[in-house]
Amino acid sequence: MADQYLRCDDYLVLKPRNGGLRDLLQLLYSSNISENKYIESPEGATLEGAKRRWYLFVSVLLQKFILFIRKPMFWFGLSAEFFLNLVPENQNLATLLSNIVRGKLKIPDQKSPTFRSFAGHVDQRFELDKKIKYGDGRYLAALTVMASKLAYENESLIKQTVNQHWKMEFIKFFDCWDDYRGALSTQAFMFCDNPDEPNLIVVAFRGTEPFDATAWCTDLDFSWYELPECGKVHGGFVKALGLLQRQGDWPKEEEEDDGDDQHRPPRTYAYFAVKEKLEEVLGRSREGARFVVTGHSLGGALAVLFPAILAVQGEEGLLGRMGGVYTFGQPRVGDEKFGEFVMERCFKGGSTGEYCRYVYCNDIVPRLPYDDKTLLFKHFGTCLYFDSYYNGQIVKEEPNKNYFALWSLLPRHINAVWELIRSFIIGYRRGSDYREGWFLTFLRLFGLIVPGLLDHNPQDYVNLTRIGTMKALKID
Repeated sequence: MADQYLRCDDYLVLKPRNGGLRDLLQLLYSSNISENKYIESPEGATLEGAKRRWYLFVSVLLQKFILFIRKPMFWFGLSAEFFLNLVPENQNLATLLSNIVRGKLKIPDQKSPTFRSFAGHVDQRFELDKKIKYGDGRYLAALTVMASKLAYENESLIKQTVNQHWKMEFIKFFDCWDDYRGALSTQAFMFCDNPDEPNLIVVAFRGTEPFDATAWCTDLDFSWYELPECGKVHGGFVKALGLLQRQGDWPKEEEEDDGDDQHRPPRTYAYFAVKEKLEEVLGRSREGARFVVTGHSLGGALAVLFPAILAVQGEEGLLGRMGGVYTFGQPRVGDEKFGEFVMERCFKGGSTGEYCRYVYCNDIVPRLPYDDKTLLFKHFGTCLYFDSYYNGQIVKEEPNKNYFALWSLLPRHINAVWELIRSFIIGYRRGSDYREGWFLTFLRLFGLIVPGLLDHNPQDYVNLTRIGTMKALKID
């Protein structure tokens, strides 16, 4: 079995569940990290620099807090999603009350095409913008952001939306194992524009669920593995894509479940499942057919990492048919060397497509994990940054790249007030497609407390691809 793996001998993995107070304090003064229970690293590994260890200390502390509240978060999210679907399942509030009295209450089915996720209630649009046609400069961005948003939904709703509303061809839904979370939680779906001879195939990875504590820990985690040839990559994203079943090993091919544990779900890993299906679909497509990869939040990180691993594995044939990567609210994925590798091998001269990283205003997630000269996580390529008026510009890095600068605190709060006001007027200015429902308007009140948190919601990313202005990209 060992010959099926590529070695990964340099790594630093945070284990927030493992240690105690002594180990936590030890991070502050001891460079010998290999003996710390909170850190998994090669034997004898050290970490010099008090500032770097301080960041690890803060990361572990924040992750421990989030894990401490993970059950209340989960049950709150589950309850909120249930009640958000309960009213429409029973037509309206009056009918709901009547059905309760008559004992005819209709319970939402999570696998039904009428059941919407939390994200689906925040932004209730499922139709594509009919004014944006194939060949328009903004077409791929508008299509991929809707696919990224749709990725949060269940398989039945995704299939119905793609086939009936978008008039395209649903290909497959992927529900894969994530070693970071220890569950079937890495999800994606694939569709194409034409069932007989596809010209465009889209792969959309699901992003971070709002009340998934472990997923939020991923964005706060500084764990990394050094990938052969291309630098250090975020440990949580590596495991979510199914690239690290064993400590220190990179798989070449997908392993089948050995069946020893009868209660364990089948271990299908996203990278291999998506790659295999892509090869099959491209094999029956016309020569000029291309695929694009997309995702919002965590899904954006996986969308970038997928072609990077294709390059590592020498899948030049697949890379040659890639039409681009479109991410929305994507966190940082790797170090500077990783960024250089991806841009050189996956987007060299634009011959294999383009990398478009969209960032809306004060969105906190693209500013994670923390980036300064003492840490390794860096964005790469160009950033398509849009402010709260949906005015865009191409920049190397989004403003206030780490979010936490004190000088930007007041402007962020002022902007959150404007976004709340905008929620009442945008429907009148832009049309009914942009009207924000009571639920999103209610959530924007929380944006006054933590400005930037609500900027991560898909609503604004859909808006900026439809009505955003950016003359440099000729999409207006």
